[in-house]
Parts: sequence; C-alpha cells; structure tokens
Amino acid sequence: MPKITFILNGREKSVDAEPDQTILEVAQANDIPMENACGGNGFCMTCKCHIRKGAENLSPLNEREEAMGVGGDERLGCQATLKGDVTVEPEAA
Repeated sequence: MPKITFILNGREKSVDAEPDQTILEVAQANDIPMENACGGNGFCMTCKCHIRKGAENLSPLNEREEAMGVGGDERLGCQATLKGDVTVEPEAA
C-alpha cells in the first residue's frame, strides 16, 4: 500500500493510499487541505504540488499536465496517480 507524506506549513503528515488513487483523492479522503477549483478535472492548476521524494512512484505526466505546462518536480494532484511512496508539498492549501 503506497504512503503519501504531505508537507503542510513545514509539518509532515503521512497517510496510506490505494494504488492508482490521485494525490488529490488521497488528500480529500484524509482531510488534508488541497485546493481544487475545477473539481479535479485538471483545468485550473490549483492542486499543483511539488514532489519532494518519490517522483518515480507516480504515473507519467499526462497530456493534460503537459498542456498546462507542468513538469520537473511539479505535478497536478488531480492527475498524478500513485504507484508507490511519495512526499508532496501542495502549492496552495
């Protein structure tokens, strides 16, 4: 079972997740604040997060993320699905 460690205001909170859940789905299921103005459809970039560890444990960038100009250590929380453990820092919470 993958684990996500969220960094919020300098504090870490680790939670378990199911494989293939998105970062946003895990945040919502665990009452972790993460903006999502478009409802998780990948149009607004409010769920953008920085991947601090474990980027290789996420799905590859998809077309929507590429179209929004996301790359490097940035991913959209509503689009990136889990394959293993990651540490993320939401851009806005």
